Amino acid sequence: MTNRVAIVTGAASGIGLATTQLLAEQGWNVVTCDLHPRPKGTKDVAAWKEHLLLDVTDVSHLRKLIDTAARHGEIQALVNNAGVNHVGDISDIAEEDWDRTLDTNVKAAFFAIQAVLPHFRKRGGGDIVNIASNAGLLPRAHDPVYSISKMSLVSLTKSVALCLSKDNIRANCICPGPVSDTGIINADLAAAEDPEATAQSFISASPLAAAQGRMVTPEEVAASVSYLLSDAARMITGTAIAIDGGKSLGVPPKR
Repeated sequence: MTNRVAIVTGAASGIGLATTQLLAEQGWNVVTCDLHPRPKGTKDVAAWKEHLLLDVTDVSHLRKLIDTAARHGEIQALVNNAGVNHVGDISDIAEEDWDRTLDTNVKAAFFAIQAVLPHFRKRGGGDIVNIASNAGLLPRAHDPVYSISKMSLVSLTKSVALCLSKDNIRANCICPGPVSDTGIINADLAAAEDPEATAQSFISASPLAAAQGRMVTPEEVAASVSYLLSDAARMITGTAIAIDGGKSLGVPPKR
């Protein structure tokens, strides 16, 4: 695998950071991007080749990311992880809220896929993993624009999988949540009057998370990304895998 390159967006924290470290440890050459620098104290893994500071909503930046990755080997995998949250009543959503959320969570993934296609086709295939959310599987009243964006990302995944299967290109998505130690969760906890109670509310919303007394970890999501990029998943495409402690199953039973 020494010549195989994986690209991970939104890699400076949370799921993106855990995915980057795992893939690098497994022998992938990894090229990443984020609005924030690679955090200090991360494992010094030689296979983490480059980390670019860029905005994924800018298509020219995405092309730069792909071109940079191609200098480190043969691009085989794209992990669209960069994302933003927006909480707000549907009557209070401003146009800039809509644009920021949809551009980051959907537009960026689409145009990253478009930019990497020539490299995938040249090598005879490639793998795409989009990080969606359990909000992509069922709507939520408190963050409708976020839900719309993640449902769109699930649909994008399925459409891309269908369109590109003839090129031996696979596309899958993971629908996690709530996940501990991510930018979104940490921001919610920092803004809460009672962070401990807020964290418990996230846990109690997922039946399996409640049973284990914890949220999903970034490392658990990263392990699923690794599986979807492996030879064991060669015949899996167009799937949306929920890693959410059963949150998307429905109303949990009373404890």
